[in-house]
Amino acid sequence: MLVNMNDLLQPAKRGGYGVGFFNAVNMEMARAVIETAEELHSPVMVGTAEILLPAMELRHVAEYLIPMAKEAAVPVCVHYDHGLTFDRCMEALRLGFTSVMYDCSTADYRENIAKVADMVKICHAMGVTVEGELGHVGDNDGDGKLLNPGDYYTDPDLAEDYVRNTGIDSLAVAVGNAHGDYKFTPKLDFERIRIIAKKTELPLVLHGGSGLSDDDFRTAIQNGIHKINIFTDIDKAGKNGIEKGLAAGAKTMMELMPYELEAMKTVVAEKLRLFGSVNRA
Repeated sequence: MLVNMNDLLQPAKRGGYGVGFFNAVNMEMARAVIETAEELHSPVMVGTAEILLPAMELRHVAEYLIPMAKEAAVPVCVHYDHGLTFDRCMEALRLGFTSVMYDCSTADYRENIAKVADMVKICHAMGVTVEGELGHVGDNDGDGKLLNPGDYYTDPDLAEDYVRNTGIDSLAVAVGNAHGDYKFTPKLDFERIRIIAKKTELPLVLHGGSGLSDDDFRTAIQNGIHKINIFTDIDKAGKNGIEKGLAAGAKTMMELMPYELEAMKTVVAEKLRLFGSVNRA
């Protein structure tokens, strides 16, 4: 059943659990996410991000994800994550995505508000939900690496103002999290999460979920995180599954695919159980 983000995150906020969002840049990833959610009777979010479009173009992602979501036995939100440009977000809307993140977090604060508020007006008129980001969630490697992450943490008072002036449906926060593999054990600012959640009264979003400890996830959810983004963990699981298949003597892609799918489904199942969304559909 194809739904928007509010259909999943508002019940999660009331029920005190988290909803997993998984990037799915091919059919095997999409199957791993949606089939596992169906098996565990869990709501789920699935989609892609602008930075991942070189792996699979947006229109092709929509071609497999939208029909799969519509046919799913559980609620599935198809979300365009980290949309960096207005045009790409509009393309996602035209293709049938039911939720978008318009990431203007590197822009000036007032510019961030203005751009995201305009996106909210368009999306809400179409029944589509919007995620914004305040502060900036950087990367562990490469050009996006932040030398002093604390300088980019989400300010709780600004968050309250940002939510009021944009009308967003969920807020991505920077609280010690980062994209990609963590080189050092991250230390999330749970008190900051709690205060932001109280001030904004919105479901909060944790990016950079791969690599955090189980206790990190549980505590973050208890304090107001209700959407958790996962990609690196299932991406690496798929690779490990293929390596296992090769070691077992598989010689074709047809023979390798079951190993890849099983490995990714195992990770998805672990996350859905950890987030507390099992049997919530």
